[in-house]
Amino acid sequence: MANYGFRKIIVPPEAMPEEHRLKKTLSWPHLIFLGVGAIVGTGILVLIGTAAGKAGPAMMLSFVIAGAICAAAALAYAEVATMIPASGSAYTYSYVVFGELLAWFVGWSLILEYSLVVSAVSVGWSGYFSPLVGIPIELASAPLIGGIFNFPALLIIAVIAGALIYGLRESANVNSTLVAIKMLALAMFIVVALTVFNPANFTPFMPYGFGKSGPPGQEVGVMAAAAIIFFAFYGFDAIATAAEETKNPSRDLAIGIVGSMLLCVSIYMAVAAAAIGAEPYLKFATGADPLAQILRDIGQPVASKLLALSASVGLPTVILAFFYGQSRIFLAMSRDGLLPQSLARLSGRRSPVRITLFTAIVTGLLAGLVPLNDLVALANAGTLTAFIAVCAAMLVMRRRDPDAKRSFRTPLPWVTGAIGILGCAYLFYSLPTYTQEWFLIWNVAGLAIYFVFAARSAHRTRSAAGA
Repeated sequence: MANYGFRKIIVPPEAMPEEHRLKKTLSWPHLIFLGVGAIVGTGILVLIGTAAGKAGPAMMLSFVIAGAICAAAALAYAEVATMIPASGSAYTYSYVVFGELLAWFVGWSLILEYSLVVSAVSVGWSGYFSPLVGIPIELASAPLIGGIFNFPALLIIAVIAGALIYGLRESANVNSTLVAIKMLALAMFIVVALTVFNPANFTPFMPYGFGKSGPPGQEVGVMAAAAIIFFAFYGFDAIATAAEETKNPSRDLAIGIVGSMLLCVSIYMAVAAAAIGAEPYLKFATGADPLAQILRDIGQPVASKLLALSASVGLPTVILAFFYGQSRIFLAMSRDGLLPQSLARLSGRRSPVRITLFTAIVTGLLAGLVPLNDLVALANAGTLTAFIAVCAAMLVMRRRDPDAKRSFRTPLPWVTGAIGILGCAYLFYSLPTYTQEWFLIWNVAGLAIYFVFAARSAHRTRSAAGA
């Protein structure tokens, strides 16, 4: 009989079956580059136009709010990840702290998040890459916005899947190089945009108000923008999924999560300020390449092409980080029996090939068929759920076992945890109404799968293992 409140006990890697063990190849520099690669991407390169349309110059405030909430969640992640150094991120933490049923809910939400992020960033990459090589817009757009299929987005997903199958360390080293290129491109944008900086572009600062307002699907305001550009900040949670492949997780996870978050918040503030100063917000493009469009508008076509080329090279780092995280979520849930255990079997290179191929198929279809903004909003819903769970897990562990060894301790934990939980809840409320409805449908379907299949399968898995 299923035990919905069963709490998982972390098994050390040496106690796992050989075919389920992951190889330890990563150190903290790899993790920081993995985090920066995941965080800096579609959010700042693509969604800045959407944010300007919802909040005007006050999108600067939207960035600050979303960044502060993410920072609170990042601190909670750093503490929990070093105490529970196992693959699975928020899913595994919830399983250890709260039990199986809530872990399933969080894991199901993470599947939504990671799948949609991979798809969304692939669509964003296609928006920069396709004009560079002359791909017709019909072959690089979803059917819902007049296209046939977004074939470049499918292509980049296939390339990333192949890189991950080949080997993580090799992929991580390439990732570090691509992240550096992306940072140089953003630095170039800031320098060029500042040459035409006009303070008058910041007036009026808050044309659409603070809270969410407007008809369903067309909500505006600072918080409506924050709920969308929240997408621009998360990515550090992908680092937590690398726990089993980290050489010194108790030290390196905290450095990777906190370090990458602080670095990215600074970058975003500089890019947003330079963009607003260079061009009135009403002229911002809401398509796939708003920063490149700003450079074209201010008479810098060469810089625009360089930025588009750099985005085409750099955005795959985001896809790699989240594709990697998604495969590890699937791996953790498969090990636990909540998904078919056959997916947990690793290849001869100790890489989850079956899960990687399955993830590529799912995310490739989504990228080809669904528009960018719809993917982003729904991904945010899954992420906010996971962040709330991790902040709550941090607080429960503080109360349940206050004297446990903590390699990283969240400062002012009860204040930080409350900011993370309440802030994420408010951002969820600020999401478009139709996004909230689709998220509800997704999780109702997920609970049906859990009670029909997953709970019984997990019980059999535990019984076979003697748990």
